[in-house]
Amino acid sequence: MDNEVVIPTTLLPLDEAGALLRALDDPSRLWPLLLDLMARHLPCDACALLRRDGRSHGGKAGEGLLVPLATRGLSPDTLGRRFELDAHPRLRAIAEANGGPLRFPAGCELPDPYDGLIPDLRQRLHVHDCVGAPLSVDGRPWGMLTLDALNEGRFDGWEEAIAAWTRLAADLAAAVERRATPGGNGGGGTVLRIFDDPAQGLDLDPIGSSPAMAALLSEVDTVAASDLVVLVLGETGVGKELVARRLHARSPRAAGPLVHVNCAALPDALVESELFGHVRGAFSGAVADRRGKFELADGGTLFLDEVGELPLAVQAKMLRALQNGEIQRVGSDRHITVDLRVIAATNRDLAAEVREGRFRADVYHRLSVYPLRVPPLRDRGTEILRLAGLFLERNRARLGLRNLRLSPATEQRMLAYPWPGNVRELEHAIGRGAIRARVAHPPEGGVLTLTPADLGLEEGDGMSPPEPVLRPRRPDQADDLPDLLLRDAVEDLERRMIRAHLARHDGNWAQAARSLGLDRSNLFRLARRLGLRE
Repeated sequence: MDNEVVIPTTLLPLDEAGALLRALDDPSRLWPLLLDLMARHLPCDACALLRRDGRSHGGKAGEGLLVPLATRGLSPDTLGRRFELDAHPRLRAIAEANGGPLRFPAGCELPDPYDGLIPDLRQRLHVHDCVGAPLSVDGRPWGMLTLDALNEGRFDGWEEAIAAWTRLAADLAAAVERRATPGGNGGGGTVLRIFDDPAQGLDLDPIGSSPAMAALLSEVDTVAASDLVVLVLGETGVGKELVARRLHARSPRAAGPLVHVNCAALPDALVESELFGHVRGAFSGAVADRRGKFELADGGTLFLDEVGELPLAVQAKMLRALQNGEIQRVGSDRHITVDLRVIAATNRDLAAEVREGRFRADVYHRLSVYPLRVPPLRDRGTEILRLAGLFLERNRARLGLRNLRLSPATEQRMLAYPWPGNVRELEHAIGRGAIRARVAHPPEGGVLTLTPADLGLEEGDGMSPPEPVLRPRRPDQADDLPDLLLRDAVEDLERRMIRAHLARHDGNWAQAARSLGLDRSNLFRLARRLGLRE
């Protein structure tokens, strides 16, 4: 049988072999179990199973990206790292090995991707015995298996056993692939994508996810097959756009376009034209007919990000598009029918906005056919460390380090901190922390360790690195006032406040306007007068 996996009793006892076979239908359980058994039967301090993400670079072995499916004996953030073969010569050498497992000599000068990532009471940074084996399925590269030990010579005499475990891992990978392929016979297999957005690199794959995210992703995959309008809810920075991309990628419309509209960034005067298009002469500057975002998304998906920022007048005109798929270009009397799916996202409580009269009830009910709420980072448990691994690897490459890691105290503080800015705040904290750490305590052997202080997470802070705060002066501080005319001093204060609120909201003008208590259009006018906006 094509799906049969034979496990020699000389390799594993019957009970352990049976557990592996029973886990074939659940890869998220199978791969950690495989590594647990390997660590039990082989003399390694750490091991990992890595999978190619499915991107092709001319079909050459050794090119592309490797994603950890399971790790054992490595720091928790390793599961979130993404290893570019071009940046890791040892992994490239393993990928290009043709004669089975490749063992690196103890004095090998090639940097090991796991240096500093094996927790050890002696705080040793570097791996001293390393074996890697490429894995293929139906003659095509699938991934690799790595085994590491802190002591030289640990794998002496274990070559045959490691080769046997490599064959077992490849057989299991082939069985999983064929079971995932319609018909169960593989047909050569398909390369499964790990990333919904390869350019960004931040994925929503359930491997290593928290129970809250795993439940959300299961629901996302269920509703993706339908054509229902989906409203993605969640705080700023939780990954609402990634949910929208996954919904599109796993829908029958995946071959069509995914058109992203940031509703908060649309100028009030042009928002209708941006969404529905216009005809020549419709207004000053309309020198030619132009299709709007609804037309551009015909046959695919329209993603209305920050939909709560749309003006009421535009909401009224969008109702017909949501109901019947009919739009009308600005300046035209002709109706155009479009076939698309709408996904909307917001960090606002739209039901409350409806009650306050700031959002139309009929549009709200059209958008919230199937609401999905993305959990905040503080509710995702150790997934915080997995996401941190992705940002650590990015900054390691950017700074040219051998490795970038978290201290145990930093991991504990990260898990305790509430992360009000969610994934975006985590990304920025690690980026800032890496730069600070490089100055405060230079790398040891090319490995830089981030402390709580580097990330602004010292004990008792409960806050991320402080933002500029404009504090009122006491009357006795009048002699410290700037030597400016009152009008100039007021304008200076307005500039600083606008800049501070924009920084706090990652450049989002709509959110900055709300926090300043201004209408968005009024904030735009004020910013132009102050020279902050063209």
